[in-house]
Amino acid sequence: MGANDMKLVVVGAAGRMGQTLIRTVHAMDGVRLHAAIERPGSPFIGRDAGELSGLGPIGVPVTDQPLEAFVEAEGVLDFTAPAGTVEFAGLAAQARIVHVIGTTGCSSDDEAKIRAAARHARIVKSGNMSLGVNLLGVLTEKAARALGSADWDIEILEMHHKHKVDAPSGTALLLGAAAAKGRDIALADHSVRVRDGHTGPRPAGTIGFATLRGGSVIGEHSVILAGEGEQVTLSHSATDRSIFARGAVTAALWARGQKPGFYSMLDVLGLN
Repeated sequence: MGANDMKLVVVGAAGRMGQTLIRTVHAMDGVRLHAAIERPGSPFIGRDAGELSGLGPIGVPVTDQPLEAFVEAEGVLDFTAPAGTVEFAGLAAQARIVHVIGTTGCSSDDEAKIRAAARHARIVKSGNMSLGVNLLGVLTEKAARALGSADWDIEILEMHHKHKVDAPSGTALLLGAAAAKGRDIALADHSVRVRDGHTGPRPAGTIGFATLRGGSVIGEHSVILAGEGEQVTLSHSATDRSIFARGAVTAALWARGQKPGFYSMLDVLGLN
């Protein structure tokens, strides 16, 4: 471990993503696990974070005291739930540290609170932390701009494991926002989320979302641009959760050198 290693806190330490983050921080250069947080009353409080994530003991016990941990740390990796993320953003602002947010399903009210916290914290928030998906977003924006809405319909198809609680996925919404930006429209006014019964013909210029759930799928996303007599499909398949964890650590290291503010993975990757 280097003396200059960035001290990171993993919140939601016992979850699928939390365990992946702990393993990833342990394996990557330039960072070390400072603390692991779980909610009060969790059966994992006091357990060693390394044992929890299959590494063996690493001397970092799981605790339910985030502020205490944040004050001595340099960054927080957060793939939890909207209510927790809003609370952690406030604490990261108090501690004036980096907060990397992979949490999805945030309301516009949650988003406003997170952006307010970014006046003092360095916040990097993305619906997806992988390099491949963020590149796919850039390509989606270009394709949507090049293929006009009069002749080309856009549909976004995603599939995730059966335990996922929000739909459409944060990644699907990231891709929808990229397509809307390419078309110079507001996604909220032009998205179609559900089709059932006698819907009538497809409204021109809309961006449709289809959500599939089942099994253990980590994440499959396709952007389909359908024209008269031809179709273009851009797609990404995640086969290992660690791509999101590596992206989150990369984001934390990048944000360490930035001023307080609200950033996305496009900023981190130099794609903005």
